Amino acid sequence: MNEAQQKEIEKILLISGLKNAVEFNGNPNKKAIMGKLMGQRPDLRPFAKKILPILDEIAEKISKLSVEEQKKHLLELDPTAFKEEETHEEEKGLPELPNVDNYDKVVMRLAPYPSGALHIGNARMVILNDEYIKKYDGELILFFDDTIGSSQLLREQNPEKAKYVLPESYDLIKEGLEWLDVTYSKIYYKSDRLQHYYEYCESLIKENMAYICFCSAKDFKENYINQKKECPHRNHTIQRNLEEWDRMLGGSYRETEAVVRLKTGMDHKDPALRDQIIMRISEAAHPRVGTKYLVWPMLEFSWAIDDYLIGVTHILRGSDLVKEDYIEDFIWNHFNWKKAQFLHYGRINFPDMKLSKTSARNKIQKGEFDGWEDPRTWSLQSLKKRGIRPEALRATLLDLGMSLSGITFSVNWLYSKNQNIIDEISDRYFYVENPVKVEVKNVPFKEKIAEPLLLPTKAEKGTRKIKVESEEGTISIYISQKDATNLKETKIIRLKDLININIDKIDLQSDHITANYESTELNREYPIIQWVPEKHNIPVKILKPDGTILNGLGEVNLKNIPMNKTIQFERYGFVNPIRLENGELFCYFTH
Repeated sequence: MNEAQQKEIEKILLISGLKNAVEFNGNPNKKAIMGKLMGQRPDLRPFAKKILPILDEIAEKISKLSVEEQKKHLLELDPTAFKEEETHEEEKGLPELPNVDNYDKVVMRLAPYPSGALHIGNARMVILNDEYIKKYDGELILFFDDTIGSSQLLREQNPEKAKYVLPESYDLIKEGLEWLDVTYSKIYYKSDRLQHYYEYCESLIKENMAYICFCSAKDFKENYINQKKECPHRNHTIQRNLEEWDRMLGGSYRETEAVVRLKTGMDHKDPALRDQIIMRISEAAHPRVGTKYLVWPMLEFSWAIDDYLIGVTHILRGSDLVKEDYIEDFIWNHFNWKKAQFLHYGRINFPDMKLSKTSARNKIQKGEFDGWEDPRTWSLQSLKKRGIRPEALRATLLDLGMSLSGITFSVNWLYSKNQNIIDEISDRYFYVENPVKVEVKNVPFKEKIAEPLLLPTKAEKGTRKIKVESEEGTISIYISQKDATNLKETKIIRLKDLININIDKIDLQSDHITANYESTELNREYPIIQWVPEKHNIPVKILKPDGTILNGLGEVNLKNIPMNKTIQFERYGFVNPIRLENGELFCYFTH
């Protein structure tokens, strides 16, 4: 280490030491400082013993300074030191909720529509609300947004596109929240609250802020919204509107024949906000209230009423739902109600997966999917069944924060965090996909037992035993087709934890390879591949999230493993065993 290198090291240690000391109340941690230096500059590892005395001297000088002196000295050496730290915190942490002091406590709500299980896309809304409630010691409410959904007419004409409440969804949603470790104080159902919506709708009519409209959707858009003109029904008297309102409630009109519109203004700059519909007729039956009600609220109107009545203080929404903000704010202003605060986050694009509860429902009903736990649904139940841990999903989505920017989600972000959790608790086993037979000749034993570790990082867990038997000096095993295509004749490879073999002939047309015994001792120069014996194995099927079913063979020890506990197929990936049936193991692919 020359003089120039020593001066460079001294400066790095001084800056790193000052940062460390400021973080830990003035006391530098020499071990942490040294570890950071070696991580940043692996080229300095050979000089570690010479660096230690330099670090001791610098740490002693730093510890004699007050925290304020340490900060001052650090800024002299690195003016951006604290700015970088603040930027990092802003990126990783959630922004503060606005105007918290205006309320007695923070109250937020989850508002799922129960048309199926919550999926990975819904989880962001759930986790963000939960994190804020924990941060502010607030109250979280589960509010099922179980309005009527699609009209009876659409359900009859195009049932696969219709959106409606699935009775089992109420419990599926609760199960998903429990898996995510989300707790809530109360449960509400919109289907229990129709009288509230009727009451406030009638108030708006009486105050000439709403009217009954008989225009078709197409006519209203083409002739009035697009032309910024008022339809003739807008100027009906209050009395006439109240009479028509009673007729709507009494069943005098069919679906689409009459709606209630809010007078937001036909000259509003946003065409989508011109005289919004707030109530409509539906003849469809509801799983909780049957056909008791014919008139149902639109989403925006129901939330304007409910958020006020249940005392919600802060509302998180995707940036694509700003229209809902306007309608709620319009109604709160009219009734002179205390307002909640709106916060928005950008949309997430999930290119690797198809997220549609309606599509998943249809495929489940047709028998194409194996319930909501099927990995192709991407539901929370399916993630759990695949072996994804809830803390991995939470951490992944929290990394996205509340950014308003659109985000293209990479599922590998989730897989990386999940692997960090399950890697040290998932036992290892051999599996070969699309097996190719290998005959190894001239082996010097009648029987040999391989004993690979169950968990390489925890040798105390022991080994598993895989037996191979020879007949006339030949053993037969299987390797994966992928490994087979990479082999070359005369090449030596190692069958993991067994023997080394020399490849003789490769015939991939007939999925057959011959080889000769080479040696037993481990030689790290030889490529290592996993294998399974011809006589002692178990058929394995793996279902992937894209619907692909993979076939292979696994070691015989797989017959005795517990179900629904992740394992790792060595050099392949993690899977979650689902069932052992008729001697075949069926798994869901984890990652």
